[in-house]
Amino acid sequence: MIARLRSLTIRWTSVVPALAVVLLILSWGRDLAPVVVALVTVVLAGAVLAAVHHAEVVAHRVGEPFGSLVLAVAVTIIEVALIVTLMADGGDKGSTLARDTVFAAVMITCNGIVGLCLLVASLRHGTAIFNPEGTGAALATVATLATLCLVLPTFTTSKPGPEFSSVQLTFAALSSLILYGLFVATQTVRHRDYFLPVTRQGDVITGDDHAAVPSSRTAVISLSLLGLALIGVVGLAKGVSPTIEDGVEAAGLPHAVVGVIIALLVLLPETIAALRSARRDRVQTSLNLALGSAMASIGLTIPAVALASVWLSGPLVLGLGPTHMVLLALTVVVSSLTVVPGRATPLQGGVHLVLFAAYLELAINP
Repeated sequence: MIARLRSLTIRWTSVVPALAVVLLILSWGRDLAPVVVALVTVVLAGAVLAAVHHAEVVAHRVGEPFGSLVLAVAVTIIEVALIVTLMADGGDKGSTLARDTVFAAVMITCNGIVGLCLLVASLRHGTAIFNPEGTGAALATVATLATLCLVLPTFTTSKPGPEFSSVQLTFAALSSLILYGLFVATQTVRHRDYFLPVTRQGDVITGDDHAAVPSSRTAVISLSLLGLALIGVVGLAKGVSPTIEDGVEAAGLPHAVVGVIIALLVLLPETIAALRSARRDRVQTSLNLALGSAMASIGLTIPAVALASVWLSGPLVLGLGPTHMVLLALTVVVSSLTVVPGRATPLQGGVHLVLFAAYLELAINP
């Protein structure tokens, strides 16, 4: 029975990514009828689950922390493509799209995903255990990138409005790439053990015994299908975005809510993968996914947007408003206090989730 279920899982997770890409090609650039939107939504959900499955196969093959890095970078690269595409088609509304999407990703990962994982792990296992050295380094990098790219533009005077001048934007882009590259080198080469899961006695877990390690051929196939699934997720999310925009406008909500909804869809694979790791008491893997995604979202998006701004018309607004800066500052402070002990209770998870709820509330009622 178990073998049959496993075979069924392999079949549908192999078919759905290809189906998502085919549906994406057929629906790209067209006005979708309500029935087609419903079909796209179902396939989108299937592509998300398929992406999680294939990401876990690849992660199990290459081991931590490389597995977390694969999913974070794959999602972020396609997310960057989505942002640049929407900016090119968005007119005046596209000027704040990069800022809104990146900030949404930071709040979703640092408060939503982290809060859920800490809450699930601590309720299931008593306390959530992780490595403060690696998590602290990731948090420091996220805080620095967010401040350089999203806070400083509000206070610079070289250009009117919360915008960088060309020189400042170039500096921010290069700094983002350098910091992200340094972090990846630290995570995967020099101090890899800082980012591995730990036992309740503090010993590093170098292996994973929950299933047999897949073969190289299986991992390569899963990596290819992961790419297809992520392309399908982001592309179909863009396809249903006009329907989402119409619904948001009809409800009288701010346009920034569209970015939040799309960011939630794009980050679903990482959210599900992180929660599964938390249930298995691999909280460090969950935090690698969450903070790595936040870091990749800033470190790769800002350089890409800076390059795209050469041919894109219109302003590029990156600076956050006062309300969002307060939320970002509070997130950094709370996250620091969460990371320092190397263990967390349901209280810490609840605090992060309340911050995430506050962000959503202020996005709907600014």
